[in-house]
Amino acid sequence: MEYYNYIKSFHLIFVITWFAGLFYIPRLFVYQIEAFHKPSPDKEILGKQLKLMAKRLWYIITWPSAILATVFAIWLLVLQPYWLEQPWMQVKLAFVLLLFVYHFKTHQYYKQLQLDLVKKTSNFMRMWNEGATFILFAVVFLVVLKNAINWIWGLIGIIVLGILVMIGFKVYKRIREKNPNA
Repeated sequence: MEYYNYIKSFHLIFVITWFAGLFYIPRLFVYQIEAFHKPSPDKEILGKQLKLMAKRLWYIITWPSAILATVFAIWLLVLQPYWLEQPWMQVKLAFVLLLFVYHFKTHQYYKQLQLDLVKKTSNFMRMWNEGATFILFAVVFLVVLKNAINWIWGLIGIIVLGILVMIGFKVYKRIREKNPNA
């Protein structure tokens, strides 16, 4: 199975580009929501450009990367089916399932914003933006440690990261309230 590492490499490349899309799209949502509340003509000009950017990111990078990462992952599991018996892999696949839930929910937000349906605040989207980060932490710890129990330390790290993100979010919000151009 000389080609196993090539398949694994492609899997990792597409996981990275998938996450890149998942990290950036909520940031575009923040800008879209903020642009929606601006006066004309800024609202229309910015809204049109941000919709185009989101569409290209979502359909040219994020969706294809999600599909290709999944195809290469399945291919790897077909070549090495014993991984499915490993507890750490079972937990990892649960997080991958959670990642797909996050992806599909993000797709709903994408469709709403493309129709100018602003149902969430920009602050909500700032928080939503961190969801993929938490999943990434869990998956990386599981893959590197290959231990279904030690990933709990990774989860503790995620919780600490979440607390730090919340604190940073609050500090940044105060800075923005004092200086709207920050």
